[in-house]
Amino acid sequence: MDAKDYQIIKELQRDGRLTNQELSERVNLSPSPCLRRVRNLEKAGILKGYSAVVDERAFGLGMTAFVRITLERHSGASASAFEEGVQRIDEVLDCYVMAGGTDYLLRVLVPDLQSYERFIRNRLHKIEGIASIDTGFAYGVVKQAQVFPDIQR
Repeated sequence: MDAKDYQIIKELQRDGRLTNQELSERVNLSPSPCLRRVRNLEKAGILKGYSAVVDERAFGLGMTAFVRITLERHSGASASAFEEGVQRIDEVLDCYVMAGGTDYLLRVLVPDLQSYERFIRNRLHKIEGIASIDTGFAYGVVKQAQVFPDIQR
C-alpha cells in the first residue's frame, strides 16, 4: 500500500457511499485508476465491506456493556469452545482476546437492564467453561471514531 491507498481508505471510512467519481476527486486521481485501486484493496482483503453507521440508542439498543470474561481453564479446547459460542450471540458486537487478568472483553448492546439479565442467563451462561463474568456499563460516549489514525509510513 502506498500513500494514495491510505488516502482512499480514509475517505471511504469517512463516507462509504462515495461514488467512484467523488472518491477520485477527493484523492486527486482520475476515475479509472481510483476504481482499480479500490478493487485491489478489496481483493487483498484490506477493504472488507461497506456498512451503515447506525445510532444505537435510536435503534433501540440503549445499553452498552463491557463484559470481562475469565475462563476456568486456559486450554486450546476451552478457548475454542468459548470463541465458537460467542460467535453465535448477536448481542455481542465485539470480542477481544486480552492480555492480563481477563481472558476476553466483549462489547454487548442490549435495549435495557432486563435484556442484559436475559442475555447473561439465557445466552452467555450456556457457554461452558466460564469462571467469571465482570460487567461495566457505559453511561455515555465521549468519542467513537470510524476513521483509523494516521500511521507512520
